[in-house]
Amino acid sequence: MTKPTYFAPRGGSPAQTDLLTSRAVFTDAYAVMPKGVMMDIVTSYLPFWTGTRLWVIARPLSGFAETFSQYIMEVAPGGGSEQPELDPQAEGVIFVMEGTVTIKLGTEAHILNPGGYAFLPPSSGWRLYNRGSADARFHWIRKAYEKVPGVDSPQPIFTNEQEIAPTPMPGTDGRWATTRFVDPLDLRHDMHVTIVTFEPGAVIPFAETHVMEHGLYVLEGKAVYRLNQDWVEVEAGDFMWLRAFCPQACYAGGPGRFRYLLYKDVNRHMKLTFKT
Repeated sequence: MTKPTYFAPRGGSPAQTDLLTSRAVFTDAYAVMPKGVMMDIVTSYLPFWTGTRLWVIARPLSGFAETFSQYIMEVAPGGGSEQPELDPQAEGVIFVMEGTVTIKLGTEAHILNPGGYAFLPPSSGWRLYNRGSADARFHWIRKAYEKVPGVDSPQPIFTNEQEIAPTPMPGTDGRWATTRFVDPLDLRHDMHVTIVTFEPGAVIPFAETHVMEHGLYVLEGKAVYRLNQDWVEVEAGDFMWLRAFCPQACYAGGPGRFRYLLYKDVNRHMKLTFKT
């Protein structure tokens, strides 16, 4: 297996001589946040986190994508939180790109290195620390868990993508494959976070149009993505945010692999009524 790489932002500030021209776009069907917009000026901070800043790259928006939020966290050595999640209904996924984090759940400590994945159920009381010597950068994806009577709640998961064999898409000779951290048939889970890998020249050969919302963060490589009616060039460090039913396709032109971290909501009935 080829050793994976992960692009993580480092912030900084643009020079006064830089051009305004950017690939950033926000439409009523999709948004693209290129890596160049993740500067110091747009970072945020959270209560009860020390030595930490973050980029908020997705949040529920009425009339757009409504099911999830996604952060890129940057935690300095010695930083972290004893109270990271303040919403008792929120489940979370952590995916580490750089550095090392320790997640404590009860009395157990789990160390996650680059490629490390954690699924954290609601109200699990997890804590996170950077006990290493370098900054840790990781994705934190949050969703309000949809409990179903008669279906057990999911349990915590701690693993690394290098421990999981990618699942090839049928008929692609392995040129398009998905690393699945959760069994797709496990109905306890109402969201999936996966890693999708395309070898050079591989394609999504039709315009996928479906109910799942997406966050797609490019971990490695570059490609041309078809979003709605537009062809958009994307590269490592870019984020694509897709509302339900936005048509999407992809061509990975190379020279290396094209890989992204993908969120989607799954396995639940569609809500027919809304609280006011």
